Amino acid sequence: MTKLRRKIYMVAGYNTISMGSGRKEFHPKKERPGLEEYIKEAGQGVLKAIGGAKNVDETVFGNFIASRFNRQANIAGFAPFIDEGLKYKPATRVEGACATGALALVAGIKSVLAETAEVVLVVGVEVQNTVKAIYGADILAAAGWAKERKDGHAYFFPGKFSDRSKAYAAKFGAEKTREAMAKWFTNAIENARLCPTAQEYHNTTKDLVACGMVKPNPKGFVDSLNVFDCSKVSDGASAIAIVSEEGLKRCGISKADAVEVMGLGQAEDDITRTPEDITVLGTTKAAVTNAFASACITKDKIGTVECHDCFTIAGIMAIEAIGFAEHGKGTEFVLAGNTTREGMVPFNTTGGLIGWGHPTGATGVHQAVTLWEQLTGKAAANQITFKPERPYGLSINMGGDDKTLVSIVYKKAE
Repeated sequence: MTKLRRKIYMVAGYNTISMGSGRKEFHPKKERPGLEEYIKEAGQGVLKAIGGAKNVDETVFGNFIASRFNRQANIAGFAPFIDEGLKYKPATRVEGACATGALALVAGIKSVLAETAEVVLVVGVEVQNTVKAIYGADILAAAGWAKERKDGHAYFFPGKFSDRSKAYAAKFGAEKTREAMAKWFTNAIENARLCPTAQEYHNTTKDLVACGMVKPNPKGFVDSLNVFDCSKVSDGASAIAIVSEEGLKRCGISKADAVEVMGLGQAEDDITRTPEDITVLGTTKAAVTNAFASACITKDKIGTVECHDCFTIAGIMAIEAIGFAEHGKGTEFVLAGNTTREGMVPFNTTGGLIGWGHPTGATGVHQAVTLWEQLTGKAAANQITFKPERPYGLSINMGGDDKTLVSIVYKKAE
């Protein structure tokens, strides 16, 4: 991936609440906000900060599969619903399974790079608590190879990452792997408790490690994961504006309130093929490598990471894919406290997919919003301190079983 030919910024991030089990307001039998309400809240949150719809050239929506969860397609048609000022302006919707949000960011970045837009509104959204979990798992299985579905676990993706966890534990030690997964879960919930929009914000469990150490029950779930190892079934939306230098001026936003996109990496693997080694996230590694090359930096410059911890084992494997630890040593990196808020490189400071939630089409955008907040000092109780030698943020958004990957490098604008 080559260096970006034009300066690209992100500003005015906004997150709705990530709604689902764990939130006090959530009840499966009570009426909750719909898809359109989440879209409007997030979109208007950004428009308010950038001077209104008149400043927007284009809207990009990230949504994975509303056509099944909500019986709604043609998501681009909701742009004027956000604000009538967006009527007759271009709008598109992109999809790439769980990497949908970051692909929406990529679409916006490319429009600004192509100089067909100076200000792009990006909205990621998913509303998934419309069906029972077992039916939701079947819908989400569309992110994988359809011909594998009949042979896959009833909980398709938990089954896939259970297989990864089982293989990793067999290769590098079951006890250490389980302890690191429990540590990852603990960090996620502790960070989420500091973020009012997080799905686990209300979590008051005293012994989080004990939850993480619960022995998996193959009869009730999957072989090598317990329910605490898994990301949430979530409803929510996140939005942010992608702008050029001209766009910053148009919106009246100072660079002090912006982050610059320093590098971008994408990678794709064959959805029809099983990875050669399921203890490795090879496509993740390729995307991160491309992002670092695009930004002209190394991992040693990264001060915080938003990674796609759809399952705890995915977080551990991502550490190795980035290069912070050798293959098989990601567990040691976690257990040493390197990923905590006070650690060498804090991961998922608002809780990640496990703690903040995983409204599928919004996740990649939420990662960008979190990094924008951190790098501009707007993260409130979640704020971490950056070391001068580590001024960059990194996001990794993964679609399917390490198939569709987007990685972005960010830095506070100067």
